[in-house]
Amino acid sequence: MLFARIVLSIQIAALLVLGLAYFIRPEEMVSFSGALLMGNAAVTEVRAYYGGLQLGLAAYLAMALLRMDLLRPALLLLVLLYSSLALARIAGLWLDGGAQQTFNLYALLLEVVSAGLAWWALRGLSR
Repeated sequence: MLFARIVLSIQIAALLVLGLAYFIRPEEMVSFSGALLMGNAAVTEVRAYYGGLQLGLAAYLAMALLRMDLLRPALLLLVLLYSSLALARIAGLWLDGGAQQTFNLYALLLEVVSAGLAWWALRGLSR
């Protein structure tokens, strides 16, 4: 159970930092991937989706730290979320010729590691 709480704590910290960064500095954050925000609607979309969604997920994970009945669902959510992101990123790298996309390769590594750690923590709760 301690490992599961550590995994959630690390995820909360990462999601809070990234969510705030995307909300406060959306243009700078998307530039790391080579994206450009061409209008106000695009900036708002990044603030809402990349910022707000990550902040909301961090809030849910924080609730799971306080309520034991949410610990297992929170870990399962992380496994599904990061696995889906990794699979979609792999498909995108294949479709878009991504062997030279350093940003996406690092993001893929982070997603696979995050999914694996959440899975490991989830399996530890079953014992």
